[in-house]
Amino acid sequence: MIKVGIIPSRLQSNRIPEKPLVDICGLPMVIHVLKRAKLNTELDKVYVATDSEKIAQVVNRYGGECIMTSPEHKNGTERTAEAIKHINGDVFVQIMGDEALLNPDHISSSIKGLAGADASFLVTKFTKENSPGDFKVVLNTNSEVMYISRGDIPDSTRNKVEYRLKAYHITTFTRDILEKYSEMKKTSMEKIEDHEFLRLIENGYKVKATKVDSSSISVDYPEDLQYVINEMRNDEYHIKYKN
Repeated sequence: MIKVGIIPSRLQSNRIPEKPLVDICGLPMVIHVLKRAKLNTELDKVYVATDSEKIAQVVNRYGGECIMTSPEHKNGTERTAEAIKHINGDVFVQIMGDEALLNPDHISSSIKGLAGADASFLVTKFTKENSPGDFKVVLNTNSEVMYISRGDIPDSTRNKVEYRLKAYHITTFTRDILEKYSEMKKTSMEKIEDHEFLRLIENGYKVKATKVDSSSISVDYPEDLQYVINEMRNDEYHIKYKN
């Protein structure tokens, strides 16, 4: 079984100009993600999927491989679904291009979680309140995702919530599911929450989540970027590839 990592990356960003190329301790953000993904021993290949020639040039300069995709995609999974048309593989791990603190071992956790499901991703414990930039997840007793929201779920109005689960976007798909995803229309809850995996859940597909401990965050705001820079300075994986 061939396992392939796909890093969807687009140049445009509302809050951080050219976010994938922003410098973090001497390397562009997307290169950190690429190098860390390559540290995982289960992946046979890793590609960056992008619509930007500028990103492609940077990736090529650092010895990576790019797949050029349409600029029309609305989310990373649509971009990944196009990219796999040009790749030989059975299982695809989508690693968002702003997960600069990715733990390479967590890729294996996501792959393992795919057993008995149509797709799988990771979640971490989370205690922040009122943070619409973070996607909260609720699971059933089989670790299957019931819902994903920008809101605080479960709600703590009536009863105390010790912690919530936040989505950590290292997602594993079979080729078949990605091909089906590319044919699906946006669903009603996906339009409201703006989370692409609701498209699978609303169509009845089984998405499982694996709980892991992680300090990784998606870089959405300038303060997120500063956090990542501070963490990167003493990061154990960064030491392995920074030179």
